[in-house]
Amino acid sequence: MNRLGTISKTITTLALAAILVACTTAAPTIQAGPHAEVSYDGLHKVDNSKADEAWARPDIDLSGYTKLWPLGFGVEYRQVRDRGNTAAGRSRGGPYFVDEETRARFENLVLVIFAEELKKIERYELVEGPGSDVLIVEGSLLDVISFVPPEPIGGRSNIYLSSVGEATLVLELRDSESRTILARSIDRRAAETPGTGVSYTQSSSVSNVADVKRLIRRWATRLREGLDGFESQSAE
Repeated sequence: MNRLGTISKTITTLALAAILVACTTAAPTIQAGPHAEVSYDGLHKVDNSKADEAWARPDIDLSGYTKLWPLGFGVEYRQVRDRGNTAAGRSRGGPYFVDEETRARFENLVLVIFAEELKKIERYELVEGPGSDVLIVEGSLLDVISFVPPEPIGGRSNIYLSSVGEATLVLELRDSESRTILARSIDRRAAETPGTGVSYTQSSSVSNVADVKRLIRRWATRLREGLDGFESQSAE
């Protein structure tokens, strides 16, 4: 590979690591060679990613993409039995069953916050269909769990939580015409209040929603900043 090709590959790798949630201070690299870790669909592991796992095609090149097609956002919940809001059911600890009304509110928050951040992207034009220069970004939230117990019968009691819940974010980049997978990141995080200096904080509907919003915004902002960051790195 010539020097120009090497620079292009390095820029792509740096941008990719930013897109896939975040990167550490160490330079991210896509594993290569006979000992590289390879996924079931041909992606190589990206070292030094702040995400729990990041994978990419060893020959990935994002420089030809100028448009972005956000395609769906699935949400899956851990299967948890509904023990009701009795004292016995609440005392067993979480994770707790998430009812349909709460699921609808949560999924709406995910869609709204990611849409808000994606609209701020400057590097790519947002489109709603395939094309030769269109990159698909697709996300899923898997194994969503809640540690917030249901409201008790007869009124609310004081509850202290270290986190209101957890979820695993899976982001995938694909070519829009071939639907070939280009990269994937997997990142599990808890929705919690940062910088409190204590292990547990008192639960309330307001603080719980704020913690969930903060986590979703963190993921969405990093995705948006990573996509825009590719432009500034390419211009150097």
